[in-house]
Amino acid sequence: MATNENRQRKASRYVVPVAVAGVAAATIGLVPALAASGDPDLPQITAQQLIEKIAASDTQTLSGTFKISTDLGLPSFAGLLPAAPAGSSSADPADRLTQLVSGSHTLRLAADGPDRQKLTLLDGSDEYSLIHNGNDVWAYDSKSNEVFHEKAEGGKGAKAEKELPGTPKELADEVLKAAGDTTSITVGGTAKVAGRDAYQLVIKPKQSGSTVESVKISVDAKTGTPLKFTLASVSGGKPVVDAGFTKVDFAKPDASTFAFKAPKGAKVTEGAAEKGAHEGADKPFGGLADLGGFGGLDGKDGSVNVIGEGWTTIAKLDSGAPAPKTDEAPKEVQGFLDALGDKVSGKFGSGTVFKTKIVNALMTDDGKVYVGAVTPQTLVDAANSGK
Repeated sequence: MATNENRQRKASRYVVPVAVAGVAAATIGLVPALAASGDPDLPQITAQQLIEKIAASDTQTLSGTFKISTDLGLPSFAGLLPAAPAGSSSADPADRLTQLVSGSHTLRLAADGPDRQKLTLLDGSDEYSLIHNGNDVWAYDSKSNEVFHEKAEGGKGAKAEKELPGTPKELADEVLKAAGDTTSITVGGTAKVAGRDAYQLVIKPKQSGSTVESVKISVDAKTGTPLKFTLASVSGGKPVVDAGFTKVDFAKPDASTFAFKAPKGAKVTEGAAEKGAHEGADKPFGGLADLGGFGGLDGKDGSVNVIGEGWTTIAKLDSGAPAPKTDEAPKEVQGFLDALGDKVSGKFGSGTVFKTKIVNALMTDDGKVYVGAVTPQTLVDAANSGK
């Protein structure tokens, strides 16, 4: 009779394809957002002028409350995710912040320049707080009374700043140039966000085959600060991401907001800051830019090939091994995979398309994987082309 450990190992083999859905979390830049009713009368502005306004924004301080809702179109992961490794902390941000990729959550946010930020995730009567204060990063889980601490990385801001265009106009020119023939960028009217007047910047793919219907960013008319982010899928229904401020104040938060002392009796876990853990932190528009493709997957090392461009970019990987047969998976895993995947066939042979509302992946039976923010048919067409 198989041991529980053996069953878990066997089950994990079939859960691996499900991890493809996690790519969606990396392709979505979670800019706080939630539009309220209203249509303020604001001066006319072009897309280039609005991009310049965002780039010129010098917002260093703010505090507020916002809600974030994420709907990737996935069945429940309940009962399938592995338990946290022994000795790990329930306060570790690497684990806790993954909660934001599904469901609806309320958060409190405070910021005072690049060295002091605080985010508190509210879950009923429990709270989870993540605090960056100077050289320290603290995380506290009130439910388990556990604390996670590590030293913050620094010294990357100057390098990132040198790589950016010198003026807001130059940055706007670069954004519009990068959009090229694949992207439409327009101003889609105005809105009220957390009681403030805002312009709406609308980004849409011009290419057919993308799963992205539109990206809308509401920009504070006075400060140029992004206040709203909504990512919509061509499949319709609820937005994939709809996150936003319900209250916002640009005054400087009190210094005590970022002070932290481990509560009495709390378990404290020290973590080592991993190299690259904060990569991209100094690139506020990085998440948005990456929506149009997989910039880092150039295939130069032979492990990943890139097919297409812009919003219909597809990453192709060859595992060199046959894909696992889902019909041999444990029942609880098989049911999940059946809900997530569709059997497909074509000139390439046969395989399974694992679906979300944004990122889809085709795993062929001979071990090839095609991943992109494109429709399942676009993946099949890529596999049929033999590229």
